[in-house]
Amino acid sequence: MSEWIILDTHYGPVRAWQALPEGKPRGALVVVQEIFGANPHIRGVAERFAAEGYAVLAPSFFDLVDGPEADPDALPYTPEGVKAGLARVTALGMEKALEVVRAAATRLAPHGKVGTVGYCWGGSVALLSALRLGLPSVSYYGARNVQFLDETPKAPVMFHFGAQDKSIPPEAIQAHREKLPQMATYVYPADHAFNREVGHAYDPDSAALALQRTLDFFSEHLG
Repeated sequence: MSEWIILDTHYGPVRAWQALPEGKPRGALVVVQEIFGANPHIRGVAERFAAEGYAVLAPSFFDLVDGPEADPDALPYTPEGVKAGLARVTALGMEKALEVVRAAATRLAPHGKVGTVGYCWGGSVALLSALRLGLPSVSYYGARNVQFLDETPKAPVMFHFGAQDKSIPPEAIQAHREKLPQMATYVYPADHAFNREVGHAYDPDSAALALQRTLDFFSEHLG
């Protein structure tokens, strides 16, 4: 029940990995990628949420930079891949990223209430999806979050951080608690990208606990 589909956005076509559950969905989710694209890990995340009963789209956000014919698996987990991914994030910008989320949410709307979950750069896109688009969202280790915390949220958001994440210092995590005290903020004994099975930072215990909290959040706010 998984395949690539095409989303029509204001800025052009974008592929999205669609993962559908067996039976009627309990709700719908937009999975927002890290800086490495809608790669096998992100597609696997989408399928995991589909197995929990959600209709899921994981857009290939960088299609608006590279074109929809580009290889979504082209960015490796290396310093070169990080550099290339960051360049694409800069070229894309948050306005276009949110337009992709909006298009995906519109496509998913027939399946029920829609939320978002994002990782790394996608964690900050997920936050903005709650703040500006009114979509209940879960933000994993969004290093760009702090600049947006003074905005008034239109939907609930949950935050997950790693205590060993050098890109998000303790004062940044504390800012989430102070500026959005009504939102749950969790910290785990882990590094950045602790949810990603690929790489040294993966922490299965932290990932499992964060996933359970995320599923509880979506059960409450989406169904």
